[in-house]
Order: sequence, then structure tokens, then C-alpha cells
Amino acid sequence: MIGAGAIGGTIGARLAEAGRDVVLVARGAHLDALRESGLTLDEPGRSRTLRLPAAGGVDEIGWQDGDVALLCTKTQDTVVLLDALRAVAPAVPVVCAQNGVANERFAADRFASVQAMCVVLPAEHLTPGRVVAYSTPVPGILDIGRCPEGVDAVTEVVAADLTAAGFSARTDPAIMRAKYRKLLLNLGNAAEAACGPDDPDLRELADLARAEGERCLAAAGIDVQSREEERTRRGGFITEEPVDGAARQGGSTWQSLRRGAGSVEAEYLNGEIVALGRAHEVPTPVNALLLDTVAEMAASTEAPGSRKAQGLLATVG
Repeated sequence: MIGAGAIGGTIGARLAEAGRDVVLVARGAHLDALRESGLTLDEPGRSRTLRLPAAGGVDEIGWQDGDVALLCTKTQDTVVLLDALRAVAPAVPVVCAQNGVANERFAADRFASVQAMCVVLPAEHLTPGRVVAYSTPVPGILDIGRCPEGVDAVTEVVAADLTAAGFSARTDPAIMRAKYRKLLLNLGNAAEAACGPDDPDLRELADLARAEGERCLAAAGIDVQSREEERTRRGGFITEEPVDGAARQGGSTWQSLRRGAGSVEAEYLNGEIVALGRAHEVPTPVNALLLDTVAEMAASTEAPGSRKAQGLLATVG
């Protein structure tokens, strides 16, 4: 598990509980906590701490035939990690369990076996050594397919392991359709991070960003999963509940600002739409503004929720 935060920590812990051999790759205070006290996974009505092997880099792992690398970091860290991974395990299958659609392109430039995973997993990582997953009756939906399309033996095995670990996991030979729909949903992450989840004008701002995204993908001729397909896939599986009386505070970009990480993945979410808009002459003022706003906030370690959606809406008219 390369990246043991909200996504990687939840997946890794549950795979280990299902009897799979798991090594967590982390850094900083989180790595120290994993080595000293283990990984605590809190879910609705349940908490446990697991002592799992933890490494500070992919070069600390004794890679073997049959291993699979699940990449669970933010996209801004992907290229450096893939280069390091190729140096020590050039033949390992790579699974991109990440937001956006750029990770698969980066991985395919370096590895022969690349799997794309569409991750729907409401989780939070704000404290070293602790991950909180809020969904019930399953912790997440983790559909997977070979990139750019198809299904192979790795796809089947990973999906079966994830199912055994309690996730809803299906093989999907056209998985990138789902990942592009998830990209559209994630365009609101920057708005939520900048303005906070309780801002009364947040939904309008996020909807405008997604509408730009829809127009860009249509202009580019990209096949995208429909809203109805996405809602049907989630139905009956993903319901957020409080953990220890507390609800999830914010999404992945909000959490990056909250932790003062210094960077956010908006360049590969909103930035993906801005680039498509430029290529196909589709205006993207909302996504460009959101990208610039959260990048500025991350660079200055500005707290999430310190901007107002009304002010950003006024900026773009």
C-alpha cells in the first residue's frame, strides 16, 4: 500500500484482516506512529488497532513475484513514487487507487501492467496513526479494470481480495468511464476545501465547476459514465454515519489543507478540465479560479474554509 492515509490505510487494514500480506508505505509522523503503535482504523460502531509492517519508501521492501503495488497517494506525488518503484520492482503490477485520470497515464509510461481503480470511500486521515472510515454497510466501492480497458488475471485477483476484505468490488473492462465520472464529482473538492462544507453557496460553485467539466469532456469526445449509472452503483452501499459521534469533516482536498500538507491535487482534477478546455476552446473560468485559489491556500498553509463561495462566484461573474 503506497500511501497509508485515508484510502490506503482503510484498504490495507481490511486486506490484512482478511488474511492478505500487507506492507504499508508512509512517511513522517504517520510512519513513526505506524511503527510505534500500529494503525488504528475506526468505523461506525467498531475500532481496532493493527500492527502491520511499515516502510518509509518502496526501496525498503523486498519485492517478490506475485506482489501488487496499490498506489493510494495524491497525484502530485505519483511520478516520483513511480520512478522509485520502477527502479526496484520494474515488473510489478500497479493499481492506481486514486482520484483523477492522470495517474494511469503516468503509470502506463513506466509499467506494463496498470490497473485503474475507481474509489468511492468516505474516509479521513487527520491524526498520525489513525484512519476513520465512515461508510456503511460497506466501507467503500472499489471497482477495477485494466488500463486503458479490459480485465485480466490481476484484475480478477485484486477484486476478489477486496471483496473478501468487505468492500464492494467489481471488475469493469471500461473502468475509465467511471473514473471520468468520479473526476467530475471531484471538481467540487477544491470549492469545499476553500469555502468549507457549510458555506451556503458551496453547491452553486461546485455545480458550475462540474458543468464546465461536462462541456469539456463532451467537446473532447470522452466516454463518461452517466449520472444514473453512478448513482445506481452507489445505491445501498455508501451511507455515511458518524464515528464516535463525529461526522466526516471534509473531503480529500479539505484534509490536505487541514493537515498543512503544502500541496493539493487540484492540478490533476480542476487542472485536468482547464487543460481540456484550452485544447478544445471551452471556457473554464470556475475551475481555473478554484485551482488557483486552493494552490495559493496550500502554499501559504491557509486553513480550509477561509474563503467565501459568494466572493468566488462574484469573481467569475
